[in-house]
Amino acid sequence: MMVNGIIGRKVGMTQLFDPDGSVHPATVLKAGPCVVSQVKTVETDGYEAVQLGFVDAKPTKENKPTQGHFKKSGVPATRITREVKLKAGGDPVKAGDQINVSIFANGERVDVVGTSRGKGFQGVVKRHHFKGGRATHGSMFHRAPGSIGASSYPSRVVRGMRMGGHMGADRVTVRNLKVLRVDAENNLLLIEGAVPGGPNAVLLIRKAVAAKKIKVAQVEPVKKKGKK
Repeated sequence: MMVNGIIGRKVGMTQLFDPDGSVHPATVLKAGPCVVSQVKTVETDGYEAVQLGFVDAKPTKENKPTQGHFKKSGVPATRITREVKLKAGGDPVKAGDQINVSIFANGERVDVVGTSRGKGFQGVVKRHHFKGGRATHGSMFHRAPGSIGASSYPSRVVRGMRMGGHMGADRVTVRNLKVLRVDAENNLLLIEGAVPGGPNAVLLIRKAVAAKKIKVAQVEPVKKKGKK
């Protein structure tokens, strides 16, 4: 079985240029190294997966049950852990194995899972893109939500009504991002486009579940004008 994901942190964004001058916006991720702290099997857990621990420089304080969990696997305790599924093929995985960015290749498609930036309490205009009312002619209805239901029937607010509330800080998955460059020496992964969260956000990078085919631009031959 083969591990198809890794834990990383968002470093920031940059640009990469092709030899022809085209530019690609890229997100720099510090991916791994990670250590396998638990292996789940069909016999013991009903499914196959591994628990990864992100090897981080920050010290961690664990309670006794968590200390026993890592001691059983024979690996040092890690502050950040995530669970990823296993993919058929490759050598069997055991506790203590190290996972790094070499599991990915240039041009590969990946899914990035993280927590989006928190926006706090927001109104319906920003949260749900309501148009709002008139700004002039004595209007006193600018950014209010308007009616939220009828009073006679059903005499209640229906489920799912779009209203103001907490915005952001949600689990977000961005699919089919292209890996532009893999720097195994520095544990860096450069991915085309943006990913959830701000700098230093914890992310899970996995091989794309439904990878799209990479389209290659084909240059058609120029038709010369002239007599047939």
